[in-house]
Amino acid sequence: MSQAASLQVESFPAGDKANLDCRSQSLPQARECLSIHIGQAGIQIGDACWELYCLEHGIQPDGIILDSRVDPLRNVKMDCMNASFDTFFCETRTGKQVPRALFVDLEPTVIDGIRTGKYRELFHPEQLVSGKEDAANNYARGHYSVGSEIIDLAEQCNGLQGFLIFRSFGGGTGSGFTSLLMERLSVEYSGKTKLEFSVYPAPRIATAIVEPYNSILTTHSTIEHSDCAFMVDNEAIYDICHHKLGVERPSYRSINRLIGQVISSLTASLRFEGLLNVDLIEFQTNLVPYPRIHFPMTTFAPIISAEKAYHEEFSVSDITAACFEPSNQLVKCNPQLGKYMACCLLYRGDVVPKDVNVAIATMKSKNSVQFVDWCPTGFKVGISRQAPTVVPGGELAKVQRAVCMLSNTTAVVEAWTRLNHKFDLMYAKRAFLHWYLREGMEDGEFSEAREDLAVLEKDYDEVGRSF
Repeated sequence: MSQAASLQVESFPAGDKANLDCRSQSLPQARECLSIHIGQAGIQIGDACWELYCLEHGIQPDGIILDSRVDPLRNVKMDCMNASFDTFFCETRTGKQVPRALFVDLEPTVIDGIRTGKYRELFHPEQLVSGKEDAANNYARGHYSVGSEIIDLAEQCNGLQGFLIFRSFGGGTGSGFTSLLMERLSVEYSGKTKLEFSVYPAPRIATAIVEPYNSILTTHSTIEHSDCAFMVDNEAIYDICHHKLGVERPSYRSINRLIGQVISSLTASLRFEGLLNVDLIEFQTNLVPYPRIHFPMTTFAPIISAEKAYHEEFSVSDITAACFEPSNQLVKCNPQLGKYMACCLLYRGDVVPKDVNVAIATMKSKNSVQFVDWCPTGFKVGISRQAPTVVPGGELAKVQRAVCMLSNTTAVVEAWTRLNHKFDLMYAKRAFLHWYLREGMEDGEFSEAREDLAVLEKDYDEVGRSF
């Protein structure tokens, strides 16, 4: 790139400042969340998430709230219902809703899909930042050479609560550029929460041979900068789409729409009024017992296809029990091989606290659900009144209630052990190493990162031990 592009982390577009009038200026209690979508995986997940957010809030693809032009009274009612959605959207003086989001990739192809897609009018052009060179599945290219050219952060929120960062561990941009960005965020916004939604390398399928290198390097370089990283893997989600939704050959669109439902449930309490709301800092406080043990597993229920929905009814107890079944997990590992340190259950829809208490008591009485002995309480609960929304024509059924469980369990060490083993096999032969070294990395960075991940494995073993 001949000229460094400007990467602006903004609460609203930087274009016509006179035309912007964020409602957070009149609502000082609003605490904005900034979503940053990085690399192909992050951008495609972002596309699915903002499509779903717009449907949930009645926002049309051009950013105008549904029916606001023809029925101002209904618009006032909608504003009351969506009283807190300006944590994620900013309203301009013309009444347009603009996502508080930034899409970043080192090459233009994936972002061009958003620039020309259905929601192209929703985003300001300056929110879609792309370079001209691909990171080529190489952490070093994303971190050292290409990525460093488009770093120049500027932030314009009134009450920034924190950052939601979407990326994959295995890609070049997702691994290398994200680690560079998070280092900068830690310096400039040290007090702000940084939550990650990370696509973790699947056990048997991969989009790049060098995924283990990229994943270990990025985990090592971001472990001190990330407050909490929610992990999903494509193989687990592929199996869910195939077995539970009956999709013969699940596409990335199917996979990302399912991830979108999970993220929507996770952020519902930030965007809607609810009985028990959970903010970003609460996730961190309740799920992360020690700073490094911050990789919760995500589970979602019910996952049911549209054709089966009319024949089944799911109670609060049913969907809670389903969260502890491996078939509903978005990461491949066996929860019965580990112990839970904390579970955050985020319900939405037709749910009352009494039913939740009964469901949790039932789960606590089961031998299959083991908690570490130093955390007797174990459960954090959030309830949002807003029922789940589904994308028209999608595979998922519309249901009355759903739950997303974020669980910090020692069983996730199985995923790290598997990844470390793959790294060792390649690194022992120094395979593919020259691609990283020629971008400015040193051999010692690999061994240092691997040692850090060995320590992480030991950390998990230790927290699971009884007194």
